[in-house]
Amino acid sequence: MSNRVAFVTGASRGIGKVTSELLSEAGHDVAIASPEHDLLEELAAAIQAAGRKALVVDLDITSAESVKAGVEKTMQEFGRIDVLVNNAGITRDGLAMRMKESDWHAVLNVNLTGAFLMTQQVLPVMMKARFGRIINMASVVGLAGNPGQANYVASKAGLIGLTKCLAQELASRNITVNAVAPGFIETDMTARLPQEVKDRMMTSIPLKRFGQPRDIALAVKFLASDDAAYITGHVLNVNGGMYM
Repeated sequence: MSNRVAFVTGASRGIGKVTSELLSEAGHDVAIASPEHDLLEELAAAIQAAGRKALVVDLDITSAESVKAGVEKTMQEFGRIDVLVNNAGITRDGLAMRMKESDWHAVLNVNLTGAFLMTQQVLPVMMKARFGRIINMASVVGLAGNPGQANYVASKAGLIGLTKCLAQELASRNITVNAVAPGFIETDMTARLPQEVKDRMMTSIPLKRFGQPRDIALAVKFLASDDAAYITGHVLNVNGGMYM
């Protein structure tokens, strides 16, 4: 599996950062993308210090032109893209009745359209190679719903539907497409939640602990590996049992 190349969006922190680190440890060179350039440079330096190659990609996930340029830059640097991790995501929470249209579009554009644009750009590369692993970052709420997150839930449910459709379209080219659906993971995104919300969440988790980014990254690493060659169109729940 040596010298495979992974492209990870939303790579500057949290799940994306740890995923980039684990994939590099597993023998991938990595292209890492996020608006947070300084954090990406730090991550790239750490990956390179550990002996793998890392490429920082300036990317506006909502712009088809920016995505195309980012993929072209990666191809110029590495000559291939074997694994795509569509991890970039944002939240703009609010009850549906009062949700601003701009907040609806912002979340759908990053979380769902961004993943589609990235996938569309890497597909010619993967189809020519007759190999690919596409892993979409869904969410437990994309399966179970969650009040106050109509935009986020719709984007993650849409990502699950996209995963299943692409898995069927691409299987004949030896490209697998799967999703990981995290439960409550301790990241910067969840750190902002009020304590009473976290306490309530904990009561719904049979394993009685919140997940760590590494729990999710390990699932991504598995789906990217040859060990998962016969798995496609699957949604892997990593949620401590909070939704079954």
